[in-house]
Amino acid sequence: MSYQALYRVFRPQSFRDVAGQEHITRTLQNALAKDKFSHAYLFSGPRGTGKTSVAKIVAKAVNCEKAPVSEPCNDCAICKGITDGSLQDVIEIDAASNNGVDEIREIRENVKYAPSLARYKVYIVDEVHMLSQGAFNALLKTLEEPPAHVIFILATTEPHKIPPTIISRCQRFDFKRIPLVAIEARLNEIVEKKGIEVTGRAIELVAKAGEGGMRDALSILDQAAAYGDGKVTEEDVLEVTGMVSRQLLTDVMSAVQKGDLASGLQIVNDILSEGKDPERFLEDIIFYYRDMLLYQAAPELDSIKDRMITDETFVELSKQTDPESIHRAIRLLSDIQQDMKRSGYSSIFLEMAIVRLIEAPKGKQNETTFQEAEWIKQIRQLEERVKKLEQKPSSDVSEPEPSVQRRLPKRPSAKTVSVNHQQVHAVLKNAVKEDLKELRRAWPTIMEKIRKMNVAAHAWLLESKPVASSQEAFLQSFKYDFHCQMVVENKNNAMQMVEEIIFELTGKRKKMLPIPHKQWEEIRAAFIKTMEAEGEMAAAKQEETDPLIVEAEKLVGPDLLEIRD
Repeated sequence: MSYQALYRVFRPQSFRDVAGQEHITRTLQNALAKDKFSHAYLFSGPRGTGKTSVAKIVAKAVNCEKAPVSEPCNDCAICKGITDGSLQDVIEIDAASNNGVDEIREIRENVKYAPSLARYKVYIVDEVHMLSQGAFNALLKTLEEPPAHVIFILATTEPHKIPPTIISRCQRFDFKRIPLVAIEARLNEIVEKKGIEVTGRAIELVAKAGEGGMRDALSILDQAAAYGDGKVTEEDVLEVTGMVSRQLLTDVMSAVQKGDLASGLQIVNDILSEGKDPERFLEDIIFYYRDMLLYQAAPELDSIKDRMITDETFVELSKQTDPESIHRAIRLLSDIQQDMKRSGYSSIFLEMAIVRLIEAPKGKQNETTFQEAEWIKQIRQLEERVKKLEQKPSSDVSEPEPSVQRRLPKRPSAKTVSVNHQQVHAVLKNAVKEDLKELRRAWPTIMEKIRKMNVAAHAWLLESKPVASSQEAFLQSFKYDFHCQMVVENKNNAMQMVEEIIFELTGKRKKMLPIPHKQWEEIRAAFIKTMEAEGEMAAAKQEETDPLIVEAEKLVGPDLLEIRD
């Protein structure tokens, strides 16, 4: 017999084998034992959580030769026939490939026939949300009043796509993600039965990679066992899943805590060179921050500890990081994660995330909070002063004390990029189109050289482009103000690098003038208007001094003269 995947070999055959869904299995067992089950069920929940497995167990339990029972015996001919798929009275339908009206009409025609061997015909419709609207309409009447010998079990991962009229005619059970502890316990049982050698925290990593789905966890275990030739190690699991080791995550977080940009970027570079998924790594960092926040909130709560690895380094980092910094980091990383999904440059966004985490101004949020607190304090002082003045006669009202006359502190304003308009106008007046074309042709080579020299500078310059060039300087427009600000402040000598590479490639010395895209659009529009106005003035002046026009005015007078170009 050919090899079978672990998730098929160890598919639950009874309710007690189903992991993490006790709220469902117990309800069904009680109903089946009393022979009070429904004619239609809707099983919804994430993939790999046991929906189809439970449906087949229900089919066995209602048709078991020993029924009514809370568990199928799995020994009688009916149970064995359902298990191996040979019994024709239990019909599994994939709605993803059989989603038309004709398929549902065929079911409606067949439901009226009695089962051949079993007590009940059971229709298990998987991914039922894929049915067309017409198919749902065709199913509706049959689902509402099926024959007494028919049971429908609908399974879906997206219940919101199912019409309410269908849902209202079913008894609904919502499957939840299987807890990490339950997955680990089931995996340990399986490796013991199969004789698979496991080392270190391999099972814990497999369970985590399953993301709440037993089928995914078993598939990963199967793949890791094949990769390690029957032996599963932590390194094998990290390799087949693309996950990053806990130690690398800790090293990155330590670099962020110390403000060590070089170490942080080096770790990211190592991760990318090993072919790891940047999106997965960014997600791991977000969850690391989440774990720190939960640990700070309730370090003694066992249910939280089950979801995180609280080693000595993690505890120390949690103590050193204030909650506000964690909130700010999670918001920042979440925004970058959204940009990463929309862009094809996921590795660049990962590098940018590390740079922004490490180089973000320390204590900026705390400073804002202090300013707001001081502002509120001053308002309260004024309110108290007004109350005292209202209680006194008008003659006693005197000038407010100097301390009250002080101006309230202003809210800190966002930092804007300072642009030298005189230099910008000089470039625009002396701009040469061929110089700009030459610069744009060389720009991909310039960016490649910068990427090899400095990853951070490359990240800042990625969303920028040359927009105007003269013999002495060129304007570089930046999509994001933050990137422009970093280059203006000349962090990591970004401007010098660009200027030197341009000299190396073109033999021309040009000064780089960074400018935010919005400001560039405004300055360009204003410059064009100015040039148009100057052109009109020059034309008018030329007309005034033209000898033909002067002579014509002498003959007929300026009032009767009309000048056409």
